[in-house]
Parts: sequence; structure tokens; C-alpha cells
Amino acid sequence: MTRAPQSPAYWMVPCALMCALLSGLPQRARSADDPREWLEKMHRALATRNYDGTFFHLSGGRVETMRIVHRVRAGRVTERLQSLDGSGREFLRANDELTCYLPDQHTVLVEPRQDQGPFLGSLPQFDASVGDFYRIEALPATHILGRPARVIAVNPKDQFRFGYRLWLDEKTAMPLKTQLCDSHGQVIEQIFFSRLDMPESIPDSDLAPTVRTEGMRWVRQGPSPDNTAAALGAYRASQLPPGFRLTVQRAQTLGGTSAPASHLVYSDGLATVSVFIEEQRPASGAAAAPDTPEPPMQGLARVGSGYAFSTVVQGHQVTAVGEVPAQTVEFIAHSVRIYSGTELPRP
Repeated sequence: MTRAPQSPAYWMVPCALMCALLSGLPQRARSADDPREWLEKMHRALATRNYDGTFFHLSGGRVETMRIVHRVRAGRVTERLQSLDGSGREFLRANDELTCYLPDQHTVLVEPRQDQGPFLGSLPQFDASVGDFYRIEALPATHILGRPARVIAVNPKDQFRFGYRLWLDEKTAMPLKTQLCDSHGQVIEQIFFSRLDMPESIPDSDLAPTVRTEGMRWVRQGPSPDNTAAALGAYRASQLPPGFRLTVQRAQTLGGTSAPASHLVYSDGLATVSVFIEEQRPASGAAAAPDTPEPPMQGLARVGSGYAFSTVVQGHQVTAVGEVPAQTVEFIAHSVRIYSGTELPRP
């Protein structure tokens, strides 16, 4: 990158990537040993059970210890994800609102949670087309944490997406260990539990953040009004990697800016890429001339286990980010164009 990523679009990355890991599959009749049936059981367990666990997150040669608490009570979902070392970050979700406590950035970020899935299961659910781009198979069973476990592999069929290996508790279908893998099967990221409890009830105290927020900056992000969204114009990727399609388009006000950004989400049914399009902002600082745009972000950056790619298209800053290979975010970012209503490309 020619400039460190300072765009507000990057503030969404820690929340988005921490929340993205596992998913479910479409309902249809299958045998009890079908790997798709086990992934459906996993998705239901993640969404409906109470659980409190500690796991290790390994990525890029670094290890971070995390605690996850998930409670379902009277139809209301509350959960908390806490870094026990490293960044000290905490993420708290109460139904449709997500609060990100980021002490390493001296910031508390509050934003609406568009998807309602749990922190450990918020990738889009599989649809009928996923089998065109992934192979799903059962591997030999084993034991994790002293428990019998089913092992499921979700392998990509091309270089535009990552795959998964999942170790599911035989009794509850909860994921005890997961690996994110490239198209050659090499492990990129790994999560495994050292402790996982599923209590009948969880007290409010276990869901309260522990970060001290004195002196921290509070930033609230949210969707822009409909009239603001219409004023943004129509942005689309003119070309996409096989299987990807537009699933979300909205205007969003990012922290620290008054002008809204356009937010597009492209998905193949499992992998997801978010694209943020912002007008170039005037440069800050006393030495900057009026109306001088900030130097644009350019190039590729590693973001967690995924990538972000930034470029300038038709005078707008475009940033694509996702838990996908580098060439996927580059492909999508380079293809973004501004269209009139009659010129929009076919889905």
C-alpha cells in the first residue's frame, strides 16, 4: 500500500471479519450422516443454544485468546466476543445493534448489525448454487476436547474463494475447531476451543463489557436516509468472479464523515466481499489547499485472514474487503463503475 489505511471504511473491517466464520445449508431430506445435514445442525446450534467458551485464534503466525458468550432468552439474542490478550477488543451484540470496543484505536464503534447470525456463524447460508463452486464431504471422525467429533470439509473448486474444515461435536453439533484453507488446502486461519460450556442460563454480568471507555471516542455508523442513497448514484461491479452476485446495496454514513458512502455486498452464497465507494475527501491539515483531495489509498493490504484492496475509480475511492483470496478483492474493486439507471449491468 502506498498509504496506511485511514479511510473510515476500514473501521468496519474488524467487526465484519470477527463476525464471519461459519454457516448453514438449505433444508432438504438427507441421511443423518450427510455432511450437509451436520452443517445444518451446526448452524441451528450456534443460533439457538447458550454457550460460553474460550478459544485460540491463529492467523498470520499470531495467536490470540478469545472468549465467546452467547445467550438466547425470551427470543432475544445477546452475545459478547472478547480478546483476552493482544488488542483487548470486545464486541457486544444485542439483537440488531453491534458495539465494537477498540481500545487499540481509542474508539467505540456502534453500528446496526445487518445480519442476525451469531458471531461464530454469520456467513450467508448456503444456497442451491454453492455446490457449483464448493465440494462438501465428510472426513474420518476423531475426538476434540475428549468429545467424539464429526469432521466436514468444504473445498473450493477454483482460486477465487477459500475453503473450510470443521470439527463438530457429535452430541451438540457445536464447532469445536475450524480451519480456513486456501484452494490448495493450506491452513490460513485456525480456531479451536480449549473450553466450551453450554449452561442452561447465563447471567447479565457475563455479557457486560470490561473495557474502560473513559477518554475513548464514540462513533456511530448507520444507514443513510433513502433520499441520500438516491443521490449517490448507481455503483456496480461490471464483472464478477464466477458465482458472485450482488446481495446488498445501501448507503451508509461512516464514522468521521458527513457524506455517505455506498456499500455493496457480493457473495457466492458462502464467501462475501464488501465494497465501499466514497467520494474523495478534501485533504486535512493547515498546509492543505482548499478543495485539495486527500491522497487516495492504493493497493493491497492483509486484513485478518482476508484482504482489502483500494483503488480510485472515476474520482471515487473504492475499497473491497473480504475473507477471500487477494485476486478476488482486486478483481471486484477494479470492475466497479458508475452507471445510470438504464445502463446497469445484468445481475
